[in-house]
Amino acid sequence: MDDLSVKPTIEGARLVLRPVDVDDAEEFLASMDEEGRRLTGTHRTFTIEVVRDWFSTRGATTDRWDLAIVERASGRWIGELAILDWDADNRSCGFRIALGPDGRNRGYGTEATRLVVDRVFRDLPVHRIQLEVYAFNPRAQHVYERVGFVREGTLRDSLCWDGRYHDTIVMGLLRSDWELTPA
Repeated sequence: MDDLSVKPTIEGARLVLRPVDVDDAEEFLASMDEEGRRLTGTHRTFTIEVVRDWFSTRGATTDRWDLAIVERASGRWIGELAILDWDADNRSCGFRIALGPDGRNRGYGTEATRLVVDRVFRDLPVHRIQLEVYAFNPRAQHVYERVGFVREGTLRDSLCWDGRYHDTIVMGLLRSDWELTPA
């Protein structure tokens, strides 16, 4: 497969990752609290109409997966993630994740990241997955390192938040790293 047109549902021990849909818009907006906006570097606020419009187009994309993170036991929406920036020529893609208040500090980020990375390397001809994380988020950096991502560099002063500049850490995971990382 040379595109990401088929959107998977991925089941884990505590989570289900499934394609986002229009009905997720309200939960998405509720999860974008001040902390969520800071952790993702999101300056703007969204309206329900904008989010519904965006989510309604996700199923038709061929260059990304947009997946809701749902708690298996309750069916509750706790966040979303994306595999994006698909580059077929270089067999690489990007990754990002955003958890709402109910999903933070519970190990869900680790499980969701591991689930999607495993699926990407198992089902797609991907050699490299890349992500960016802000230097003020060591908790997320630790999650990514636990899954096998390696710190590769720093984009200095790339985010201005509340009048202060913050670095962005660039991390990457190669297929060969993933094959050596214990589950």
